Amino acid sequence: MSKFLGPLDSDGRVPPQQQTRIAAFLISAHGALGRRFALSLPLRLESAWQTELNAQLYNESEIVSLLMRATSWAPELALGYLAASWEMAWLPAPVEGMADHALAAAVDLATLAHAVHAGVRPAALLPPEASANDPFVMALRRVEFESGRLLQAQIVFLKGESLVPFRDSVSAALERRHVQVRKLWRDMLQSVGIADRDENEAKP
Repeated sequence: MSKFLGPLDSDGRVPPQQQTRIAAFLISAHGALGRRFALSLPLRLESAWQTELNAQLYNESEIVSLLMRATSWAPELALGYLAASWEMAWLPAPVEGMADHALAAAVDLATLAHAVHAGVRPAALLPPEASANDPFVMALRRVEFESGRLLQAQIVFLKGESLVPFRDSVSAALERRHVQVRKLWRDMLQSVGIADRDENEAKP
């Protein structure tokens, strides 16, 4: 197992097979977040958090669009099965101890977004010799930058006063999502010969 993507070609580009599987995973995760943000938006924005949902919807859409255009795609027969397993993982999950279904759904979405934005660090896979002008390399760095910025919104919401009475439920849901996303990410990386080095877990 290698710590970085590659071997790179003579122009410092990541192999198309690795690009394809990594981009497919990222598109699945960020696309699912975008869909769930869209479904969570009310017809009229009435709170700061709902305004942030709207902003995050467009940011997730931009990430998906960027990856679609920047990736050098290669035929990948396993993507059908893999994508199905990833999509199942992004589905809504119950949050125990919360009777308010709308609030529980918001917590589940925030914990999933937190796990994806904090636990998936694609730019860390790039070797130092990767071409800074390659679209895929630039896309991975942009995705990681945007994830770090978007993560702050999940932290603010999950630490908010409205969730103080449900701290144990929120912490349990967050832990469950982090374990789930981390396992999927590591399994995908191992499938392309990469060992994930980041054992640290970010929590709000």
